[in-house]
Amino acid sequence: METLITGGTGLVGHHLVMALQQRGDTVRALVLPTEDVSWLEERGVAIYRGDIRDPDTLTVPMRSVDTVFHLAAMQGVWLPIEEYYKVNVTGTENVCRAAMAAGSRRIVHVSSWTIYGMAHGRPLTEDIPPAPWHDPYWITKAQGDLLVQRMIAKDHLPVAIIRPGTIFGPGDRLNFRRIADKLCAGKSLIIGSGRNALPLVYVTDVVQGLLLCADLDRAQGQAYNITNDQPLTQEEFLRAVAQELGAEPPRLHVPYYAAYAIAFAAERATRFTRSEHPIVTRHGVTLFGTNNRHSIDKARAELGYAPRVSLREGVQLACIWYQQHYMPAANASYSLLVSDSH
Repeated sequence: METLITGGTGLVGHHLVMALQQRGDTVRALVLPTEDVSWLEERGVAIYRGDIRDPDTLTVPMRSVDTVFHLAAMQGVWLPIEEYYKVNVTGTENVCRAAMAAGSRRIVHVSSWTIYGMAHGRPLTEDIPPAPWHDPYWITKAQGDLLVQRMIAKDHLPVAIIRPGTIFGPGDRLNFRRIADKLCAGKSLIIGSGRNALPLVYVTDVVQGLLLCADLDRAQGQAYNITNDQPLTQEEFLRAVAQELGAEPPRLHVPYYAAYAIAFAAERATRFTRSEHPIVTRHGVTLFGTNNRHSIDKARAELGYAPRVSLREGVQLACIWYQQHYMPAANASYSLLVSDSH
C-alpha cells in the first residue's frame, strides 16, 4: 500500500515509518525544505520537499497514494497565533483537499486531546464539544479538528480523526528529554498536590491507533481518543522517571495558581524583551498541573484498540533512550516546564 506521511521527521512519524515498513507498505514523506531527512533516506522512504501551507507542493506527493497520515503541525514554538493558524488550520485543509483530489482512500488526521479544554474532572468522550483554553496550539488544533468535521459533512471527506493524549517515548526531545534533564539537574518541581492525572500515551500505542483508523472501514468519518486510560499522576510519573534515571525525585511543591501567575509574567517579559521563549509558560503549567482523563471506550469497541504498553513500561523504555543519548551531560538549561503536547 502506498502511504504518505506529513510530519514524518517527528516523534510519531519516526515510529509510524517503522511500523508501516514492517508490514510491507511503501512510505513517502512530505518534509520541509530545511529538514534533516538522513534517517528517512536510510530507511528507503521517498522524500518530497514541500510545505502544507503551499498547496502547489502537495500535488505530486499525493499521486497514487492510498492513505495519507497527516501528522504535521506547528507546536512548541513561541510565535503568534496567526502562524499557528497557517499550519494547523489552513495547512490541514490543504492536505485534505489535495488528498481528495488525488483520490486517496483514507486520510488519518492527528488532532489533540487539548481541544476539549482542561480539568473537566471526569473522563471525556469524543462527543464533548471543543473548548480549548487560551493557547495558540490548542486553539488552532481545535479549529483544525472542526474544519475536518465540516469537510466530512459537506465534502464526504474520507478521513478518520485521532485525538491522542500527551505522547512520549524514545525520541521525545520536546517533552521527555526536558523532564529528564530537569530531574537529573535537581531542578524539577511538582505543581500543586501532584495527584492530578496526566493523560499520557506511549508513542507506539498512538501508531496502533493510526493504523487501525487507516485500515478499518468503520473508522471513516469518526473521531477517536487514543490514549491510556490507566493514567499516572503527575507525582507518580516524575517519581518513576527519577527512579529509572537514579535521580532524586522532586520534593518542592508550587501552588498551581502561583505557578500560573509566574508563567503569565514570564510570557509578558518575553514579549517585552523579545526573547526567543519564556522560561515557563501557561501552557506548561496547565498541561502538567491540571487533572485530565479521557475515555477510550469508543476506540475499544469500534477499532479493537487497547494500550499495549503500560505507562510505567513506557517510562522505562524512554529512560533507556535518554540514558543512551543524553545521560552523560544532562542539560539543565531547558525551560522550567514542558511547553507542548498533542
